[in-house]
Amino acid sequence: MNILIIGSGGREHAIALAVKQSPLCKKLICAPGNPGMSSLGKCIPVSVSDPIAIADLAEKEQIDFTIVGPEIPLVAGVVDEFRKRGLRAFGPIAAAAALEGSKAFSKNVMKKYGIPTAAYETFTDLKSAQEFLKAHPAPIVIKASGLAAGKGAVVCLTDEEAFQTVDEMLGEKAVFGESGKTVVIEEFMEGEEASLFAICDGKDYVLLSSAQDHKRIFDNDLGPNTGGMGAYSPAPVVTESLLEDVKRRIIEPTLAGMIQEGAPYTGVLYVGIMVTKNGPKVVEYNCRLGDPECQIVLPLYDGDVLALFDAAERGALSTLGAPKPPKGSAAIVVLASEGYPNAYEAGQEVSGIEEAEKNGARVLHAGTKMENGKLLTAGGRVFGVVGSGKDLSEALRQAYDACEKVIFKGKYYRRDIGKKGLERCSK
Repeated sequence: MNILIIGSGGREHAIALAVKQSPLCKKLICAPGNPGMSSLGKCIPVSVSDPIAIADLAEKEQIDFTIVGPEIPLVAGVVDEFRKRGLRAFGPIAAAAALEGSKAFSKNVMKKYGIPTAAYETFTDLKSAQEFLKAHPAPIVIKASGLAAGKGAVVCLTDEEAFQTVDEMLGEKAVFGESGKTVVIEEFMEGEEASLFAICDGKDYVLLSSAQDHKRIFDNDLGPNTGGMGAYSPAPVVTESLLEDVKRRIIEPTLAGMIQEGAPYTGVLYVGIMVTKNGPKVVEYNCRLGDPECQIVLPLYDGDVLALFDAAERGALSTLGAPKPPKGSAAIVVLASEGYPNAYEAGQEVSGIEEAEKNGARVLHAGTKMENGKLLTAGGRVFGVVGSGKDLSEALRQAYDACEKVIFKGKYYRRDIGKKGLERCSK
């Protein structure tokens, strides 16, 4: 098959690596791609927010199967456009992608179908939100309902922070623009978070390895939220019994509910869970593979990733059988530009990637560009360094050893990725 991968980040680099290994892949095109993906397939510029331009590209290049990486084109209806033209694309239609595109919609789905999640209220005006906060003191969680690049959920530990956050979202500042015009305020859940990824065909699903992401910018989960500073897989907090609970109480009711809503879910359903004393509860849904979790769960899948995505799009997951448990562990550490997730300086020259990969690690491009024959930084999250091994400790050692060898001015990364997992393993 001729394959098109949409996106330009570390997630899409990981997808391209997995797809390139499949015997089903005849030709690979990445749009727009990145310097790391250019060695795997031809990179063609395209606006990921323009479903028509993406579908036009697929027709022009005679693409048999398209894999959509980021959430923006999915929420914008790229799969709907493909289906209208008789083209094949892996991902949910816009009505199903609303599980990520609208926090208000997803919370209503959870409430309607009895899926455990935090208690919440939805607001569109500042005064009502402020009155609610007066009656519900911190800690509390405030979320922009729309897409916010992983930064729209704010855990407010003080009343002052809570009032400031709703003012920034619903007041004159409107820091999240249209995405923050509707705000979800929900109870603060105590526990440990984990990420689960279900590859869905509308009715059936296959679970990839569990993972745990690290959202905060600084060690010990301090500082503002980011798109993700590192992750590891499998997550020891996700035991077999917990996994069965998540399947029965969360994933299966969600898929059944989306059928009832008239939008059967096909593609990747990301379920972020909080493991509370009362069992797992949904923190959020995403309509695509997580970034940086994708970079570690795909290498742990014991099978053909392209064949898996292809079967899901065709509604034929039942023909594949249950996946084998992952062998070993994987970990990713994100190398970021100094200042991220706020203002940062781009255009720094990069070196040391070849040296970093000599120990078996993979350096995946997340925010880079080529200019005059030089590799330069071009984003807040620049690289994801992936290590693997027989256990989590070995995977982390490999990743951190490689991190030291990648060189660019202002390089920053967390030093405590996987700490919770190591502590659980030691017990």
